[in-house]
Amino acid sequence: MKNIAIIMGGYSSEFEISLKSGGVVYQFLDKTKYNGFSVHIFKDKWVYVDEYKNEYPIDRNDFSVMVNGNKITFDAVFNAIHGTPGEDGLMQAYFELLRIPQTSCDYYQAALTFNKRDLLSVLKPYGIKTAVSFYLNKGEHIDTDAIVAKVGLPCFVKPNKSGSSFGISKVKTAAELPIAIEVAYKEDNEIIIESFLDGTEVSVGVINYKGKITVLPMTEIVSENDFFDYEAKYLGKSQEITPARISPELTQKVADTAKRAYEILKMKGFSRSEFIIVNGEPYMLEMNTIPGLTTESLIPQQAKAAGISLEDLFTNAIELALKNN
Repeated sequence: MKNIAIIMGGYSSEFEISLKSGGVVYQFLDKTKYNGFSVHIFKDKWVYVDEYKNEYPIDRNDFSVMVNGNKITFDAVFNAIHGTPGEDGLMQAYFELLRIPQTSCDYYQAALTFNKRDLLSVLKPYGIKTAVSFYLNKGEHIDTDAIVAKVGLPCFVKPNKSGSSFGISKVKTAAELPIAIEVAYKEDNEIIIESFLDGTEVSVGVINYKGKITVLPMTEIVSENDFFDYEAKYLGKSQEITPARISPELTQKVADTAKRAYEILKMKGFSRSEFIIVNGEPYMLEMNTIPGLTTESLIPQQAKAAGISLEDLFTNAIELALKNN
């Protein structure tokens, strides 16, 4: 039996969603192969939490834990932390130094994809289309005329490094821009302002399944709100239709683009990319490397549509991590 640490929580606004994702991984872990350990990673504490809610501190020197006088070490780590430090490369680099296999991509890919600006800049030369964008760093002068001249209205203001749609605003008038910029700065000191793409939004899961890069059936997002924001994502204010209602040709085109991005970046583990299709062309918005894994989340929905159970999905991730090490 292998000992698997399921890390969850994190230091960002997404910690509650991460705890749910980690709980689902724990629940569906194949108990005949693995001993699962829920490890909560917070700024003030790293602890193993047992089923009775007892907490045991993690020794960060070797990522071990003492439980009733026994030292427990881990054969692999299942990373379910959305946002920092699980999705931005920090935990990946830490485990690489300790030589502990983990289920997500490597630290460079995590850091790159977590930074929307950098991700899109790297993919652009490969012909992957993106929205027109304008970048701002905290403290810089805000020239609303220059922003509107470049990206037009309406536009989206987003923190450069955050997930779950925290801090994102859809801006319809120039007067709303400074307010939206302040909201985004609460999540990050770098922001990205993008032109509004009017089209069909799809979310595409790409995973390495049994050694083969596999594009899962994609999900069409139809939000009741102005865009796929936090409420739409987690509070039922959207329709998520899997598979997406687009033609087979277009499905293939989007799938090829998502797979290409995964290959260009030398990704491992899970990825979920967001695209907006305008006039038959997919435009990439972002890529998530630790996507939600709750039963309502998109990757589990897509895996189900592909005939892959959650137990299979999680076993596959762990086995690949063990094999790659």
